[in-house]
Amino acid sequence: MIKFFRHIRKQLLTENPPNGRAGKFSKYLLYAIGEIALVVIGILIALQINTWNEERTTIEQSIMLEGYERIIDEKAMADLIAYLRNPG
Repeated sequence: MIKFFRHIRKQLLTENPPNGRAGKFSKYLLYAIGEIALVVIGILIALQINTWNEERTTIEQSIMLEGYERIIDEKAMADLIAYLRNPG
Protein backbone atom coordinates (compact mmCIF):
# COMPACT_ATOMS: atom_id res chain seq x y z
CA MET A 1 0.00 0.00 0.00
CA ILE A 2 2.83 2.39 0.84
CA LYS A 3 4.56 1.53 -2.45
CA PHE A 4 1.35 2.39 -4.28
CA PHE A 5 1.15 5.87 -2.72
CA ARG A 6 4.88 6.43 -3.20
CA HIS A 7 4.49 5.61 -6.89
CA ILE A 8 1.59 8.06 -7.26
CA ARG A 9 3.53 10.78 -5.43
CA LYS A 10 6.59 10.33 -7.66
CA GLN A 11 4.41 10.33 -10.75
CA LEU A 12 2.69 13.55 -9.72
CA LEU A 13 6.02 15.26 -9.06
CA THR A 14 7.62 14.23 -12.35
CA GLU A 15 4.73 15.05 -14.72
CA ASN A 16 4.97 18.18 -16.87
CA PRO A 17 1.61 19.96 -16.59
CA PRO A 18 0.78 22.58 -19.24
CA ASN A 19 0.89 25.53 -16.85
CA GLY A 20 4.25 24.71 -15.27
CA ARG A 21 5.22 24.33 -11.62
CA ALA A 22 1.92 25.64 -10.21
CA GLY A 23 0.10 22.66 -11.73
CA LYS A 24 2.56 20.22 -10.14
CA PHE A 25 2.09 21.79 -6.75
CA SER A 26 -1.70 21.77 -6.94
CA LYS A 27 -1.72 18.09 -7.97
CA TYR A 28 0.68 17.21 -5.18
CA LEU A 29 -1.39 19.22 -2.70
CA LEU A 30 -4.51 17.38 -3.82
CA TYR A 31 -2.68 14.07 -3.37
CA ALA A 32 -1.48 15.09 0.11
CA ILE A 33 -5.00 16.09 1.18
CA GLY A 34 -6.31 12.76 -0.08
CA GLU A 35 -3.68 10.87 1.86
CA ILE A 36 -4.48 12.83 5.04
CA ALA A 37 -8.18 12.07 4.55
CA LEU A 38 -7.39 8.34 4.28
CA VAL A 39 -5.44 8.46 7.53
CA VAL A 40 -8.26 10.30 9.31
CA ILE A 41 -10.83 7.80 8.04
CA GLY A 42 -8.64 4.93 9.25
CA ILE A 43 -8.32 6.49 12.70
CA LEU A 44 -12.09 7.03 12.92
CA ILE A 45 -12.74 3.41 11.96
CA ALA A 46 -10.26 2.22 14.59
CA LEU A 47 -11.91 4.39 17.26
CA GLN A 48 -15.36 3.02 16.37
CA ILE A 49 -14.12 -0.58 16.58
CA ASN A 50 -12.53 0.18 19.94
CA THR A 51 -15.79 1.69 21.23
CA TRP A 52 -17.77 -1.36 20.10
CA ASN A 53 -15.26 -3.64 21.79
CA GLU A 54 -15.42 -1.70 25.07
CA GLU A 55 -19.23 -1.80 25.03
CA ARG A 56 -19.20 -5.54 24.39
CA THR A 57 -16.71 -6.10 27.22
CA THR A 58 -18.80 -3.98 29.60
CA ILE A 59 -21.95 -5.95 28.76
CA GLU A 60 -20.13 -9.27 29.22
CA GLN A 61 -18.77 -8.14 32.59
CA SER A 62 -22.21 -7.04 33.80
CA ILE A 63 -23.72 -10.37 32.74
CA MET A 64 -20.97 -12.26 34.56
CA LEU A 65 -21.42 -10.09 37.67
CA GLU A 66 -25.17 -10.76 37.70
CA GLY A 67 -24.47 -14.48 37.41
CA TYR A 68 -21.98 -14.40 40.27
CA GLU A 69 -24.41 -12.45 42.45
CA ARG A 70 -27.14 -14.98 41.70
CA ILE A 71 -24.84 -17.88 42.60
CA ILE A 72 -23.79 -16.20 45.84
CA ASP A 73 -27.43 -15.47 46.74
CA GLU A 74 -28.44 -19.07 46.03
CA LYS A 75 -25.50 -20.38 48.09
CA ALA A 76 -26.37 -18.07 50.99
CA MET A 77 -30.01 -19.13 50.82
CA ALA A 78 -29.04 -22.81 50.74
CA ASP A 79 -26.76 -22.31 53.76
CA LEU A 80 -29.56 -20.51 55.63
CA ILE A 81 -32.06 -23.26 54.87
CA ALA A 82 -29.56 -25.92 55.94
CA TYR A 83 -28.91 -24.04 59.19
CA LEU A 84 -32.62 -23.62 59.90
CA ARG A 85 -33.22 -27.34 59.35
CA ASN A 86 -30.30 -28.34 61.57
CA PRO A 87 -29.59 -25.51 64.01
CA GLY A 88 -27.05 -27.49 65.96
